[in-house]
Amino acid sequence: MIGSVLYFFQEKLMFLPTPLEQDYQYQFDHSFEELFFETEADAKINALHFKAENSKGVILYFHGNAGNLSRWGEITEYFVGMDYDVLVMDYRTYGKSTGKLSEAALNHDAQYCYDYLLKQYSENEIILYGRSLGTGMAAYLASIYNPKELILETPYFSISDVAKHRFPMFPVETLLKYKFPTFEYLPKATCPITIIHGTEDSVVPFKSGKKLSELAIERLNFITVEGGNHNNLVEFETYQKAIQERLK
Repeated sequence: MIGSVLYFFQEKLMFLPTPLEQDYQYQFDHSFEELFFETEADAKINALHFKAENSKGVILYFHGNAGNLSRWGEITEYFVGMDYDVLVMDYRTYGKSTGKLSEAALNHDAQYCYDYLLKQYSENEIILYGRSLGTGMAAYLASIYNPKELILETPYFSISDVAKHRFPMFPVETLLKYKFPTFEYLPKATCPITIIHGTEDSVVPFKSGKKLSELAIERLNFITVEGGNHNNLVEFETYQKAIQERLK
């Protein structure tokens, strides 16, 4: 019975969107452009493109599984303050974005955003950044493109790896519709990879992210934030130093 619930309601467990009215007006401290991408006939993706005054490049940011751009826009301003442009999209059903969710759809929309940036930036100016849920999409793009760098904050080995941790009594691999096999994507990436994970993460277990560092990838740097949990790494000096080093 519980296994059936897990199968049919897994999207309710994985995705926690907060809708926004289409006329909602974003307000941020940095200059930005609001965009709408018609990635498919039945999908419209809302995105924000922040512009730094003295840009060193652009970060394509993929956010976590809760909220919308009114929150994530503020979070990504951290990088605008470090002189980087930022493009961040809301996933389907989040904020003002519309369309049906699926793993293929999320990867498709992510690729659309990357291709959009390629019209304005060279690949050696594009940094991929994934946080939590978004790490799977960022890793996927790194496996098919050649960005300057890939940064993953609180990533998972795969969605099934996290599900096994939460529901060890069920055959989650056969129940899950979403896979996001980060462990398959990273070996295909040609760019430097930085992973940052907190030891007290109760959402994506530290050991799930740590397993990625055990893959045979020469240009992968795993950074442990002692005492960090899932949502507060930015408060730690270890995280701040790592980001400053990667984005200097």
